Amino acid sequence: MRGPSFNRLIPNLLTMLGLCAGLSGMRYGLEGQFARAAGALLIAACIDGLDGRIARLLHGTSRFGAEFDSLSDFVCFGVAPPFLLYLWTLQASGGRFAFVPCILFTVCMALRLARFNAGLDDEEKPAYSYSFFTGVPAPAGAGVVLFPIFLGLEAEKMNWPLLDGLARSPFMAAGALVLTAALLVSTIPVWSFKNFKVPARLVLPLMLGTLLYAAILLADPWGALAAAGLIYLVMLPFSRRSFHRLRAEAEAMSEDVPEA
Repeated sequence: MRGPSFNRLIPNLLTMLGLCAGLSGMRYGLEGQFARAAGALLIAACIDGLDGRIARLLHGTSRFGAEFDSLSDFVCFGVAPPFLLYLWTLQASGGRFAFVPCILFTVCMALRLARFNAGLDDEEKPAYSYSFFTGVPAPAGAGVVLFPIFLGLEAEKMNWPLLDGLARSPFMAAGALVLTAALLVSTIPVWSFKNFKVPARLVLPLMLGTLLYAAILLADPWGALAAAGLIYLVMLPFSRRSFHRLRAEAEAMSEDVPEA
């Protein structure tokens, strides 16, 4: 019997499920169910983090899968988040220019994904660069830009009207969209954590910290997600410094090697 093996279909099926989750998030947003909408996008992000790794484990990588994954990322992380923010606050209180930050974010996401896809065909890069993305990746960008919704859901749950008013401010939503759009198309080196090596002395603290965050996420998901966005932004300068340190070390080693 001719045709692809089922193993090669599993990653594409996961990508399709992630795309359906992103589209469902937009539907929940139209119904005003922003907690479910944010949860659906979180599911899409988790699936996006798994499908590529599962494809490599099952030897099911393909050009079709890569393109399908990129299109799914554009819808789930480039279209759905600004759409939700527009429904969250910009539509009602942002004025006639309210949709401009949404357009800017979506266009920058498209440029970021196009740049990533074009980089797949580039010549071999230095070994140290494989641990870094150029600019903030799509799922992380979606998580950062949804900060106002996470903050608003947390304020609503804790009954903090002042914080809820701040989270629903059109200026916060527009600022989050513009800032994240700039980070998407920037050239800032960002840790990818794919080939990241953890020093032996930090393995136990990292495991305990991950366990602690998972416990907080289960107990207070919206507060934990809002905090994760802020922590990610704080991490960016350290990522840039790490990249330049590794590049300097690689250049120093290449200078020490005598020419043939």
